[in-house]
Amino acid sequence: MDDIHTPTQDNLDEALQALSSPVRLSMLQWLKEPEKHFSDQAHPLDMGICARQFERCGLSQSTVSAHLASLQKAGLITSRKIGQWIFYKRDEEAIARFIDHLTSRL
Repeated sequence: MDDIHTPTQDNLDEALQALSSPVRLSMLQWLKEPEKHFSDQAHPLDMGICARQFERCGLSQSTVSAHLASLQKAGLITSRKIGQWIFYKRDEEAIARFIDHLTSRL
């Protein structure tokens, strides 16, 4: 068994903590199908989803940013800054590794 402080365990813990929030889980689900949930975004969806689009959940910009930062720290999403805007995408490879690692642990 790995030591509890290995990077893999830390990543697993951060991802589980990030997914424990219903808001963050919804955000991750919305990013899975951006064309369904963010069709009104002015920028092309392949750029990612602008952070501002997430304000639809009724939370302040700072709260939305904190939730997105948690998902990014857990390695579940990536971000890209273009001009003054930050765009977010799911990291499908990282999510698959997380699921594989979780499955192997259980």
